[in-house]
Amino acid sequence: MRKTQAVRRKVQLRPVRPAGWWWDALLVAALVGLTAALAADRLFGVDRAVADWAEAHRPTAAYWVAFVFNHLGQGSPLTLIALGMGVLLAVRVRSVRPVLPPVLAFVLTYLTIGPLKVWTARPAPSASVQEPFLPTEATLPLFQHDLPVRFAQSYPSGHVANAIVWYGVIALLLVPLLATFGRAVPPSLVAVVRAVPPVVVLCTTTYLGWHWLTDSIAGLLLGLFLDRLLRRVPWDDVPLPGRLGAWNRPALFTSAP
Repeated sequence: MRKTQAVRRKVQLRPVRPAGWWWDALLVAALVGLTAALAADRLFGVDRAVADWAEAHRPTAAYWVAFVFNHLGQGSPLTLIALGMGVLLAVRVRSVRPVLPPVLAFVLTYLTIGPLKVWTARPAPSASVQEPFLPTEATLPLFQHDLPVRFAQSYPSGHVANAIVWYGVIALLLVPLLATFGRAVPPSLVAVVRAVPPVVVLCTTTYLGWHWLTDSIAGLLLGLFLDRLLRRVPWDDVPLPGRLGAWNRPALFTSAP
């Protein structure tokens, strides 16, 4: 008797909005163009003006409010939260698939944000008033590899990029996780989770003088690009080893149409 083999459905990328890879190319081109402009000592006037305005309008109360809200972009806690949600969902639905988004998000952010910071070697605005106490004009240029690495990791803003990527993963996991508890998540709440924290982090990290405005914009461009890559993955259709058995089942409701 002949065995009938199961036909594996073709894996297709999920649609994203705005649609098309040209948006991704535009984000990358904008990041490259911004980096090239800074490498040519352009846009320093804008960065300096924004940093000076923020310093002149930073009373103690506003500083602490911004300080607290800026923690929304801490990469390590966000990684643990997303991974914890993935593990909890994996246990509840008995599938390994919910763990895949946090793992890939970690790999992507690890391979992009840190290396870019080290390569561009740019000090933060605060480098003129605290270690390494650079002259004001020396805090703006890129590629200051003569400085210790810890003093030249401002570009791009990891807080902003991390916020976009990790809140996107959290929003992805939130819907199926709450569904296992019999609760539906309104699309408006998903949109708030994805959008509000990154905007808050971008504003606060620039206002506090921890990053130049162009650092935050670069983090925004990089984060949006990585987020679009992650959103395209049809997590429920990604081929996994057959030995996983029932733990290979769909769990994230992200099959491509």
